[in-house]
Amino acid sequence: MANIVVVGAQWGDEGKGKLVDLLTERADIVTRYQGGNNAGHTLVVHGVKTVLHLIPSGILHPGKTCIIGNGVVIDPEVLVGEIDGLKERGFLMDDAQLRISDRAHVILPHHKAVEALREEALGDAAIGTTRRGIGPTYESKVARSGIRMADFIDPEGFEELLGIEMALANKIIAGLGGKPLKPKPVVEKLRAVAKRLATYVTDTGVLLDSAAREQRRILFEGAQGTLLDVDHGTYPFVTSSNAAAGGACTGAGVGPTMIDAVVGISKAYTTRVGAGPFPTELEGPTGEELRQKGGEFGATTGRPRRCGWLDMVVLKHAVRVNGLTSIALTKLDVLSGLQEIKVATGYRLGDAILDHVPARRGALSKVQPLYESLPGWTEDLTEVRSWWDLPETARAYVRRVEQLAGVPVSLLSVGPGREQTIQLREVAPTKRERFTPTHQVLE
Repeated sequence: MANIVVVGAQWGDEGKGKLVDLLTERADIVTRYQGGNNAGHTLVVHGVKTVLHLIPSGILHPGKTCIIGNGVVIDPEVLVGEIDGLKERGFLMDDAQLRISDRAHVILPHHKAVEALREEALGDAAIGTTRRGIGPTYESKVARSGIRMADFIDPEGFEELLGIEMALANKIIAGLGGKPLKPKPVVEKLRAVAKRLATYVTDTGVLLDSAAREQRRILFEGAQGTLLDVDHGTYPFVTSSNAAAGGACTGAGVGPTMIDAVVGISKAYTTRVGAGPFPTELEGPTGEELRQKGGEFGATTGRPRRCGWLDMVVLKHAVRVNGLTSIALTKLDVLSGLQEIKVATGYRLGDAILDHVPARRGALSKVQPLYESLPGWTEDLTEVRSWWDLPETARAYVRRVEQLAGVPVSLLSVGPGREQTIQLREVAPTKRERFTPTHQVLE
């Protein structure tokens, strides 16, 4: 296996955790490169469900090194709780298995207070954030007033920097009608947490560079999805970091020449959590059927996900901005039982026909999707383990997705378990070729 970036190709929740868990078997290091604990990766191993929020999915594999990169924003209390939860279940027994970038920024109480007050002030115009302080932490980072892990674990340096940062934040909090915070109680509360995390903090960029020189195999794991990327997503209903594949370089401290392949994860339909435009959303019984069959409720928040038909305009956008080399198509089994399955191949906006995601604010909420209808299937796919054992109409659906996307589908997921996966092609081919739908499928 080469060095691979795994990226969500929709609005997140595509099943990245399961794919990373599978690919970790052939990797040496797994690196999370952006986002915070507003994301959740759900894995089912031997029938046991595990939800991870900050630690890479590879932590369930003993002996693998897992890195939280500098592009991640870390809630220290949440991270310690996640570490303790894993240890209680027999994982992460070797502390050397986890490493945290000394350049990763820390989420603090004033970040959460600012985010909550802003959402309340916006009312109906609220973005729909998880109110976990993610956005304000990235703001502090860009404003060059943020606190990084290297300083968080330094008792004297942390207290001094927190006083400066909190004084700035308190002006915003007071302006929004909130109660200003004091740094001293925060320092006292987090002192033991900082001491715990100091064990894991190091310069992970140097670690990754050494691993690459030794030709160790590295897997880069993002959170959220391409359409939530702060630059390439459906702005302003986006996250605060670069969830697209380019974020793997800046968020892990590596150069682009280190990346060999980029695998995009897409559901066989589309979901979205929170506010924002969603052209193919199904608000009737079909959407509810997808939600219930697919278990479409947020791993972190429990919020019900909005469900709709597969949007190929969105998926082609992800192919382009990420440079996808293949697609892993998940939850194909959820479509079983539908007589007709629709795929959006374009948009109508007024008199114009669009084959791309428009940038103008409000435009995407006004488009009318142009659908292509495909025949469905009734068979249960959860026990299928071979391409040729899939119903003919299911194979035709996958082929059509490949044709429209212009890149191959390398993996199919027909259930949450590790074993419920069908490999069609190599995830990271040894050389890049122009894809044609006649490319041979692995048996």
